Amino acid sequence: MATQPEFIESTAGQIAAELARRGISSDQPVMVTIDREQGVLPGRLASRIHVVADGIASDEEIDRVIEKAREEVQSLIR
Repeated sequence: MATQPEFIESTAGQIAAELARRGISSDQPVMVTIDREQGVLPGRLASRIHVVADGIASDEEIDRVIEKAREEVQSLIR
């Protein structure tokens, strides 16, 4: 059975220590998402991680779909 993903908010300098504290060995695969703006909504971030990890879409494809939806909504508002 697959485990639920865990989300860790940390600094780049502290991530290795945080993973070790959680019992994750240095050779265990992990996925790291870098949010330099710290403005991504938690739900959107969680969804994006799963979509990309499952190979459904790349980050760029997701951004393109979001931009297209924004344009469609904007055209309805005008």
